[in-house]
Amino acid sequence: MNRALPAYSEGMTRSNDEVAELLREYADLISITGGEAYKARVYEKAARSIGGYHADVSTLDVKGLREIPNVGKSIAEKIVEYFRSGSVPAVEALRAKIPAGVRRLTAIPTLGPTKACVLYEELGISSVEELADAIHEERLRDLKGFGPKTEENILHGIELLQASEERVLLDTAMDLADDIVTELSGVTGCLRCTHAGSLRRFRETIGDIDVLAAAGTSAPLMRAFTELPYVSEVIVHGGKKTSIRTTRGLSADLRVVPPDSWGAALQYFTGSKAHNIRTRELAVHQKLKLSEYGLFDTETEEKIVSETEEEVYARLGLPWIPPTLREDRGEIEAGLHDELPDLVEEEDIRGDLHTHTDLTDGLAPLEEMVAAAAERGYAYYAITDHGPDLAMQRMTDERMLAQRDRVRELDGALGGKGGKDGKGGKGGKGGRGGKVGTGMRLLHGVELNIDTHGEVDWPEEFLAGFDLCVASVHSHFNQGREALTRRIVRACENPYVNIIGHPTTRIIGKRPPVDADLDEIFAACARTGTALEINGHPARLDLRDEDILRARRHGVKFAIDSDAHSVLHLANMRYGVGMAQRGWLTKDDVINTWPRTRLQGFLRKGRSSRKSRG
Repeated sequence: MNRALPAYSEGMTRSNDEVAELLREYADLISITGGEAYKARVYEKAARSIGGYHADVSTLDVKGLREIPNVGKSIAEKIVEYFRSGSVPAVEALRAKIPAGVRRLTAIPTLGPTKACVLYEELGISSVEELADAIHEERLRDLKGFGPKTEENILHGIELLQASEERVLLDTAMDLADDIVTELSGVTGCLRCTHAGSLRRFRETIGDIDVLAAAGTSAPLMRAFTELPYVSEVIVHGGKKTSIRTTRGLSADLRVVPPDSWGAALQYFTGSKAHNIRTRELAVHQKLKLSEYGLFDTETEEKIVSETEEEVYARLGLPWIPPTLREDRGEIEAGLHDELPDLVEEEDIRGDLHTHTDLTDGLAPLEEMVAAAAERGYAYYAITDHGPDLAMQRMTDERMLAQRDRVRELDGALGGKGGKDGKGGKGGKGGRGGKVGTGMRLLHGVELNIDTHGEVDWPEEFLAGFDLCVASVHSHFNQGREALTRRIVRACENPYVNIIGHPTTRIIGKRPPVDADLDEIFAACARTGTALEINGHPARLDLRDEDILRARRHGVKFAIDSDAHSVLHLANMRYGVGMAQRGWLTKDDVINTWPRTRLQGFLRKGRSSRKSRG
């Protein structure tokens, strides 16, 4: 089934993603063909479980697959059949009942399977193009559940779909780029190899992958590139550039340059185009010429520097500019005035403040998540399962309190009060290197649901027992702008809400950001001492970089979180940090780079003053 931002490939995580996509398609097909809603939800849950599972599902038999949460015998058998034959008869049977164009309609953000089925049955609409025409002709308005606002939302969803069709999420591109760079780095004669382009700048979606290598001769690298196991087509095969299309839904370009041109080529092929225009302008003003081959004297054509990026920037009168800043958003001016920020790095992160376990919608038990966090060397780690207002999570006071008791037990086993200043064990910067028993502190938190009026799940007396509270919008995304704004502002004003989770609620390519006055929300966060989350899940990356830049000007503090629902998802921190860098954030801007004592002071927020007033 065609969906925005697909991810198909061989390999552990990609095999899991492929199966997850198949099960999501089957769930959609069940809904479109009028099947039981319960059955569709079963397959949706299984898809999410498999997508986050730590082992390669292609290596498991039915018994092994049934150990995955939400995967029963029937689903396990379908997965085994898929890897054995390449298809699943039950899926093929439902596909045959519905035109491909109708299935494609379900990929449109804001248009679900039920509405897609109505459009096909009532109006015969079986393609995105036919749907757009019908909206412009106002033919949907006579259908129950369709009105002007629905039409507007669907049109916006079509725009999102079309904009994302040739692009993939950041993690999909990064996985492929890492594979390519690893393979090519082992080729005899390869002196350097890395990815460049928008991927190196950590753009939220990627159109294609740029790989750069340095070698005395290019032929062995070009040959190895075309022979990679996931190559589906060789588009161009040359001495300086080769382009391939892969089975993972992405194209990739390899450029091989002489070793002494490495720095200039890396700067050039990293971009952005707007940044490169500015650097070339600086060169021209100094009677120099900058290209991918080096920095040259215009009159003598003598190559001045080219071997490293640092040399190129220095000759232009600039410090080295981190790739994540190279968007012509003031980085040139800041560099010229020695005002570039000291950007936050992943090694600066001391802990993760938004994660889930299988008590609600996570895939791994508490003990596994804690052990994995300890392996990452964190000084502190928060468990934030959902509150009871999301009824599907089946949370109760008793279940949450029982988890709190277990968290306290584990906290004691991990080393009590932790290392000096809450930095964990023997790790260096940011407390890296901490292990079980060396001092990682556990925080018992919760992800609260912000209801339509800005209220959260529990009264203040119950909230007072948590170490921290993340509050997020999970429903009613189409409220009016004023109501949505007030809803989030009111949550900020709650003395027990420390972090606003995934603040705009967007899902890239599938759900647009909510229509709220972000500047008013940012001002409220700064006023109340509420942090804004930078959610590292590659499908969210929320806040996005432009919003981070705006919020930073209001004086807001941020939390970079993984929103992990499995052990694998803890690595999402990498993408959250990339987005924070694009928003020009430093360590001081990010609360989970702080020592534990400083973090705890921030988390106390207005609680003590509220108690004294009470």
